[in-house]
Amino acid sequence: MTLLQCRDRAVLESTVSAHFDALPACRARTTFAEVARDRAGALIVVGAAKLFSYRKRISELTVKHRLPTVVSTREYAEAGCLVSYGVDNPDMFRGAAVFVDKILKGAKPADLPIEQPTKFELVINLKTAKALGLTIPQSLLLRADEVIQ
Repeated sequence: MTLLQCRDRAVLESTVSAHFDALPACRARTTFAEVARDRAGALIVVGAAKLFSYRKRISELTVKHRLPTVVSTREYAEAGCLVSYGVDNPDMFRGAAVFVDKILKGAKPADLPIEQPTKFELVINLKTAKALGLTIPQSLLLRADEVIQ
């Protein structure tokens, strides 16, 4: 990738980020049209929790505008985004329950160790890949925790 391409990508990423940070539902359609017009090769949705209730609409628009999309929570892939890769939330919730149990038994929260996520999951939506005209390599499909047909 050339320096110019890197600069263009940075501009596009900041533009996409700015659009999504304050994305009212009524602007979603025009935002995706703008991103597609700028010829983005793909879309990464960060801060997916803020947009969680719009995940179905986001996935519909990514297919309509032919934007392969990577997100951080599996529910987006289940709703139709191409790939999700992120923390296994049920595993994190179980870990949180252990902390709550320790605190209720008298442990001081400040004395408990900080833990990093250790379990991540990869979900690939083949239906979306087909709609986008993409072929997902078999090696990636074999690594996926779930492949949505």
